[in-house]
Amino acid sequence: MARLAQTAGLTDIQEEILATVRSFVDKEIIPHAQALEHGDTYPADIVEGMKEMGLFGLTIPEEFGGLGESLLTYALVVEQIARGWMSVSGVINTHFIVAHMLKQHGTPEQQQKYLPRMATGEVRGSFSMSEPELGSDVAAIRTRAAKEGDGYVINGQKMWLTNGGTSNLTAVLVKTDEGAAKPHQNLTTFLVEKPEGYGEVLPGLTIPGKIDKMGYKGVDTTEMVFDGFKIEADQILGGASGQGFRHMMDGVEVGRVNVAARACGIALRSFELAIEYAQQRRTFGKAIADHQAIAFKLAEMATKVEAAHLMMVNAARLKDSGARNDVEAGMAKLIASEYCAEVTQEAFRIHGGYGYSKEYEIERLMREAPFLLIGEGTSEIQKTIISRGLLRDYQSRG
Repeated sequence: MARLAQTAGLTDIQEEILATVRSFVDKEIIPHAQALEHGDTYPADIVEGMKEMGLFGLTIPEEFGGLGESLLTYALVVEQIARGWMSVSGVINTHFIVAHMLKQHGTPEQQQKYLPRMATGEVRGSFSMSEPELGSDVAAIRTRAAKEGDGYVINGQKMWLTNGGTSNLTAVLVKTDEGAAKPHQNLTTFLVEKPEGYGEVLPGLTIPGKIDKMGYKGVDTTEMVFDGFKIEADQILGGASGQGFRHMMDGVEVGRVNVAARACGIALRSFELAIEYAQQRRTFGKAIADHQAIAFKLAEMATKVEAAHLMMVNAARLKDSGARNDVEAGMAKLIASEYCAEVTQEAFRIHGGYGYSKEYEIERLMREAPFLLIGEGTSEIQKTIISRGLLRDYQSRG
């Protein structure tokens, strides 16, 4: 039994779910990840396996056909899946965020329409905030939805849409004319139903081809272009315009816990590979693990894996309790992503020249880890969120 990244206080059901997922990762993901990643191939068989396990409905309430599990369960499942191959966790991440937004903010009609089919994986979710010139300033969104009759017409271009071609329901944040003084109060989230695929998938809606990336391959990342796309008003999340920023930020908090969990998974896998290799590779008559320089690296790596895991678990449990967790989610995402990059690089160094070969798994992890430094907000954005929260809570009385 592995010593690292264990979680105290889990229920028997949670333990059973994690044991099942861990076995699935070891048997169905890790043996195939290298070939699929090098070919930039969508993991269709793995996705079907996750559907059969009910993972797409993991956090969806039982009344809608899901398992009704907590964010903590979801985060621990993501950690294990990312340990096998981060791209697979990316397939379900956006799905869970949209399901969470629907569960928390959707109208009863929207929940009944989508959540049962999301639980089976028939409907697959993605979400879109970013634009080509947007960066981290979400309030500067240019894509606009203008009222026309009983509905809206959307024009603009979205960017960095994970699962853009393979999803069929996208939560899209756009600007609407609410007349509010604060920019973020003029944003609305629309639920856009679309076919899977690329090109002009609907009149006025185009999903260009996949963006070629350094890592995070297999899962598709696309743009989303609106040109006179018509949509009904009842596709506004929650039924009221002007609430999109609040809805999306709630989803992003879930996403930050997810990114932290993915970072924990990659760091854990990097450590596993390093400690195994260090016991097999011999120099100067003994295993390199017996050299103090390598032994100290392993000790530091393991400590970082454990610290990141504990912070990720804390952030998830806070969200589950209903407490505000913006600071804790930011801290977990910050430390987990930074430690992941450091642990992965140390594992790469322990492998020496072999780590540079595509035959070794650590080469893939070296290309995947950097994505987590920018996904769901850079480290600098996390520090901004953390510092603002701390100043709010520790406001000077002087």
